[in-house]
Amino acid sequence: MVDKQKENKTAVIVDSSNYILPEDIFENNIYVIDDPIIFGKTVKYESDFISEDDFFKQLNNAPKPPVTSQPAPAKILEIFQKVKKDGYDSAIAVTLSSGISGTFQTVKNLAEEFKDLDILVWDSQIATIGSGNQALYAAGLLKKGLDKIEVIKKLEELRSSTGVYIAVDSIKHLQRTGRLSGGQALLAGMLSIKPILGFENGKIVAISKARQMNGVWQYIEKNFSQLLVSTQKPIHLDIIDANNSELSDKWAAMAHEKWPEVTITRGKIGPFIAVHTGEKSIGFIWSYDYKKLLGDN
Repeated sequence: MVDKQKENKTAVIVDSSNYILPEDIFENNIYVIDDPIIFGKTVKYESDFISEDDFFKQLNNAPKPPVTSQPAPAKILEIFQKVKKDGYDSAIAVTLSSGISGTFQTVKNLAEEFKDLDILVWDSQIATIGSGNQALYAAGLLKKGLDKIEVIKKLEELRSSTGVYIAVDSIKHLQRTGRLSGGQALLAGMLSIKPILGFENGKIVAISKARQMNGVWQYIEKNFSQLLVSTQKPIHLDIIDANNSELSDKWAAMAHEKWPEVTITRGKIGPFIAVHTGEKSIGFIWSYDYKKLLGDN
């Protein structure tokens, strides 16, 4: 069977913080730039961690908390060269939000200099599977024969429908890594409660707070229900967590019961993003259901 995506000679490139399932990466011929995590003087990559437990054990036992960095230019160019070698003449690169990482700008600058491929770099303005879903939608559209410009127009619609609530166990990691924008008054005294965060103009902002995770769920239940009333298209919801599967599974079951019309899947907050959110964080990421937009149901 002919691979329509390869037939039109356009590949999809992502950074590893999108947390697309390995089988979806394989099925859609997606190329991955591995994001670095720096422990002291040691540079590791997301693919280096054999399991979620492995990462959090290293995170919690580190003498100095790790930090993240954008991928090195050489690593990005390696992926560009592989895409070209595999027979593609163009690509769409989907990155996590430029508001929380320099990855978008670095990939864009290198893409402009790399003359062997026509690369269009897309700022997802979100992170984790919110970015991943945009990449998967792009891959699906390419398989249907759309060109890069047509794909970007479709991605604009999906991106505009994307939203997120993030509940973190402690605000200290985001404060330490400097990934939180605004909301400082709201954060006063927050070390003892559960902050609720969102994205605004591609940046992480504090939007509310609760004393316990039950209060976080109540906030999400109320506000997500209101959102569903006004939506015009089917919604897909990803419930993701950083080593907090028991609570996330519980919330997913409650979400299925509360919103049976919504497609709900479970996923993870992997190492690169968990450096900033900390262990036990949970995210609700929603957008139009890209599979239904593609007609895959």
